[in-house]
Amino acid sequence: MKRIAALLLVVLLTAALAVACTDKAQEMPADQPTEAPVQQPAAEAEAETTAEPETTEAPAEPESRIDLPDGVYLAEFKTDSTMFRVNEANKGLGVLTVKDGKATIHVSLVSKSIVNLFLGKAEDAKKDGAVLIEPTVDVVTYDDGDSEEVYGFDIPVFAIGEEFDVANIGTKGKWYDHKVSVQNPQPQE
Repeated sequence: MKRIAALLLVVLLTAALAVACTDKAQEMPADQPTEAPVQQPAAEAEAETTAEPETTEAPAEPESRIDLPDGVYLAEFKTDSTMFRVNEANKGLGVLTVKDGKATIHVSLVSKSIVNLFLGKAEDAKKDGAVLIEPTVDVVTYDDGDSEEVYGFDIPVFAIGEEFDVANIGTKGKWYDHKVSVQNPQPQE
């Protein structure tokens, strides 16, 4: 934390110095010589290059605000996309499982074209060490009796009725950001 504060102070002082020098240079007549840039002492330059790289910690898991008793529920899974949605055979519903105050919703999608999900933004999903949500192979049965294999995903849920970020990647290898929410849980019969 001290390193970050020191780094921020150095950046702010450098920016202030640059602004001050720019203002001073604009005030000087063109026929006056300008000062040579100040060289950084070798010890300071070496200290900067040998400093240990800061490690980034995995983002903290949001605190769960699930106020449901342990059990299995049917719940609406809302998305901001027509491409990333629950299969029509499931009528927009997923299976919400609550255990020990933690919840996960299982949703069967429309095909096998979405190959991974990430709880968060696409930018973070691309980083080394990002934990991706792997698909399951689900069989959905339509009203006309036809069945089809599609991918399903178990998505962690931390609050009911609140939007959260989920990124997905398809077979073309491009990540997309989405807002999703889980609403109206009803005990599964």
